[in-house]
Amino acid sequence: MGTKHHSSDTVSDPKKKRRVGFSKIDEGIQPNDCIKIYMVSREEEVGTPESFPIEPVDLSSFFEEDGKIYGYQGLKITIWISSVSFQAYVDISFESTSDAGKGITDLKSSLQNIFADNIVETKDDFLKTFSTESHYVKSMISNGKIIQQNVPSAYSNGLNGNLKTVCSELEVVRVEGSSMGLLYCRLVPLVLLLVDGSNPIDVTDPDWEIYLLVEKKSDQPDHPQKLLGFAALYRFFHYPDSQRLRLGQILVLPPYQHKGYGGRLFQVITDLAVSDNVYDLSIEEPLESLQHVRACVDIPRLLKLEAIQPSLNSVVTRLKEENLAKRTQITRFGPPSEAIEEARKTLKINKKQFLQLWEILIYISLDPIEKHLENFRIIVLDRIRADVIGKDTGAAGKRVIEVPTEYDPETSFVMFKMNGGDESKEIEMEENDEVKQEEQLQKLVDERIEAIKLVAQKVSGKSC
Repeated sequence: MGTKHHSSDTVSDPKKKRRVGFSKIDEGIQPNDCIKIYMVSREEEVGTPESFPIEPVDLSSFFEEDGKIYGYQGLKITIWISSVSFQAYVDISFESTSDAGKGITDLKSSLQNIFADNIVETKDDFLKTFSTESHYVKSMISNGKIIQQNVPSAYSNGLNGNLKTVCSELEVVRVEGSSMGLLYCRLVPLVLLLVDGSNPIDVTDPDWEIYLLVEKKSDQPDHPQKLLGFAALYRFFHYPDSQRLRLGQILVLPPYQHKGYGGRLFQVITDLAVSDNVYDLSIEEPLESLQHVRACVDIPRLLKLEAIQPSLNSVVTRLKEENLAKRTQITRFGPPSEAIEEARKTLKINKKQFLQLWEILIYISLDPIEKHLENFRIIVLDRIRADVIGKDTGAAGKRVIEVPTEYDPETSFVMFKMNGGDESKEIEMEENDEVKQEEQLQKLVDERIEAIKLVAQKVSGKSC
């Protein structure tokens, strides 16, 4: 009766309005905000501070269409990955679930997009794998081919004396057949989690090759072998009678990163390219960190290549004697085609990579670099300007003009191709636009020189 009376009062009083309630919109949760991933090598590490935290790339591509998780309050997902068997256990906890218009995300299905069949259902079963599969890596490589034993430091040329990690019990093994497929399937989640934009390779394609960097104890033959990292290479035909090697994936497992193992594995890959006498070795979409490792491996090899020294010495001499700031026209300091071909033929370094390394070789040879840094900066600027704007800075080539848009007013641009010799067709640029363009070019030069400096410090044994 009371409710009915209250309703009557509300209607009779025109100043009073009914209150209409709206359910709270579910804005969703970013997967990286609620998922924590750890790598463990012993069952005692599970759920303890000894677990090694993994920082995954953006996980949104594995969840729903817009990359969010919906329908959960207080959601926490903890994942442990075994560095022994590479199986995983997932612990999911939440306060409550409710459909607020976006549905409730099927977490199991989404996580299987990453881990497939590698997820162990219960925690007890996961803990048991540390004993039941303690020799998993050893069994996978038992029929593999040892490519190199006692893998040396990637910088063992005498130029680098600061490699902190010394491990004499390393070997690189190539796995083939069914073992390659089974092992790679367990490694795929790490590739997806740690390498942005990566996709699994086709293990049924015989042209793919998997190489494992393994640590073992020769004085303890029964001791479990430890997988430190791996690389996937694709071998394809090069006309008329040669082959090319392309590095598709390379990964050092998180607990062993920043200890020199990536350089060691890449060193073996370059040695393999030389011993197999392939046409060249390339990398599929390398990250900056991998480019750094590759340069640290390739620069010492090039410094020993006598065939390119006359060309390098000629460039260095000119840079020491000339003042490029007073020049009247652009001067090219790139390597001659003979040097490029010799590097490819002898060291299997392709042209694109060699052109990147050429600037580092010049930097190292300009000793003391501080005295000649301005000249070096000018040749780097010339090269970047040619790459970004065009081969010429006059009417011919390309021009970049910033054009504000609704998407990004600060960085949007239009590139025009110029017709050489026809000044009437040259696009006029506002003075402010030219200043901005020059500032952006100078920033690229700063970043490039800093990257070169880090490689030079690494191969010379100076602290970075």
